[in-house]
Amino acid sequence: MKFETRAIHVGEKPNLKDGGAGDVTVPIHLSTTFARKDIDIPTAGYEYSRSGNPTRDALEQRLAALENARFGLAFASGLASEATVALSTLQAGDHMIAFDDLYGGSRRLFTRIFDERFNVKVSYVDARQPANVAEAIRPNTRLIWLETPSNPLMKLCDIAAIAEIAHAKDILVAVDNTFASSYFQNPLDAGADIVMHSTTKYMNGHSDSIGGALMMNDEALHEKLKFTQNAAGSILAPFDSYLLLRGTKTLAVRMRQHEANAMAIAKYLEAHSRVKSVLYPGLESHPQHDLAKRQMSGYGGMISFELDGTLEQAKRFTESVRYFALAESLGGVESLIELPAVMTHASVPPEERRKIGLADSLIRISAGIENVDDLLEDVEQALKRVLA
Repeated sequence: MKFETRAIHVGEKPNLKDGGAGDVTVPIHLSTTFARKDIDIPTAGYEYSRSGNPTRDALEQRLAALENARFGLAFASGLASEATVALSTLQAGDHMIAFDDLYGGSRRLFTRIFDERFNVKVSYVDARQPANVAEAIRPNTRLIWLETPSNPLMKLCDIAAIAEIAHAKDILVAVDNTFASSYFQNPLDAGADIVMHSTTKYMNGHSDSIGGALMMNDEALHEKLKFTQNAAGSILAPFDSYLLLRGTKTLAVRMRQHEANAMAIAKYLEAHSRVKSVLYPGLESHPQHDLAKRQMSGYGGMISFELDGTLEQAKRFTESVRYFALAESLGGVESLIELPAVMTHASVPPEERRKIGLADSLIRISAGIENVDDLLEDVEQALKRVLA
């Protein structure tokens, strides 16, 4: 099946046997426990919804299919899925490497929890150059964590090159694929061991369900992660599983429109005299545009740009738009705008932000699927108001 067909049919085959009602959409199985006829044989394999639930199982099949993976696991949030990777693959005294440009919540988890509390040391490197990753490897390195494109500076890393370096030393590679979505990028195909999504974003696409996901091909790794998912209890609830199943059905259609709108906005901003820089992998001016063309099938809906102005002007710009909601998160059908230095990345120390190139006046846009003319007009009027 092609992507669009998988996104609709995998995990949702109507049950027309054994008294099934023929539901075209998977029912929401809210039951916490499942009765059995025989004491030693669970009915249909289900015992307790933390360990397995029919709605979540359908979703996990769908998520795996969209990432060209054998296995998928759904979690209560993206950060819950990240914590599960650590609990399953790391122990005190181990070392991990992470991209220096990460979602602020990921960096907080790695630094304040893994490093400071559980003695899993973390090295942050500019992973745009695979050699930097290779140089950071220690004898006790067990995991490399990547975002590509990264949040919010839209940096890319060569997944295949880094995976080759890592696997030569028996190190796992995990890739946060949230920005690109499964539609535009499949890191497992490039050699990654684990793909992670904050499904809250593009995979669900409607800003109404928080969730996370892990996908992988290795059966032994899957068993480790699934054991921790059950033991730690960080599972996605049945209703959120249903919402995510519904969201994935339109993923392909939405991502094509997100990309078209983002490209138009990025080109407009790039041509504006008061915009210092625009970061969007689809622009030829992006320093890693060639890698984006090779590694991705499209460029997504996320744009970051730096105003030629002050932090106060950047704040006023984000408060002056009409159709872009001033809000954290991303990937919904509605357009969002935020100021990373005081919102999503406020937990990153100012000196660290400056070190990675995150300016105070950097603005991040999640381009929605509204009419692009309305979005462009909105950006234009806000720029005029603030920079006149």
